Amino acid sequence: MEIFSARRLTRIGVVAAIYLVATLLCAPLAYNAIQFRVSEMLMLLCFYNKDYIISMTVGCLLANLFSSLGMVDVVFGTAATIVAAVLIFLFRNKVNLFAASLFPVIANALIVGAEIKFVFGDPFWINAAYVALGEFVCVSILGVIVFKALERNQGFMKLVTTAY
Repeated sequence: MEIFSARRLTRIGVVAAIYLVATLLCAPLAYNAIQFRVSEMLMLLCFYNKDYIISMTVGCLLANLFSSLGMVDVVFGTAATIVAAVLIFLFRNKVNLFAASLFPVIANALIVGAEIKFVFGDPFWINAAYVALGEFVCVSILGVIVFKALERNQGFMKLVTTAY
């Protein structure tokens, strides 16, 4: 069994808090069908270290407490994050960063698209397309650009890849 040191728990908690705050700062764009959660680019941290699966899960769960979709989003939106985060980590040695960035796009499109259909009755494929578009812009375009640039920084890479 792995031990969660104070340093490791702090890192997990700080990243979860950053996800929450970043989501709330862009709240008008972070919820409903058209979602541009800049915080979603943090999902790519799961490519480097499994600890960020916990960070993303907790951050998303807390952010979804503020969602107009209510508890449905807390449960299913968070489930979409868990699925995507785990897939990113599991496939990190088999795909490149861009391909890994597509897991949140697909998971959120399908799960959150279904949520919006269930709660508001809007057409599933339109919701899925809007959610996928927002995820693609925030994770696959902005996120990949940011993380590719950060990969060049040895200090950053040591920080995100070190297991405490």
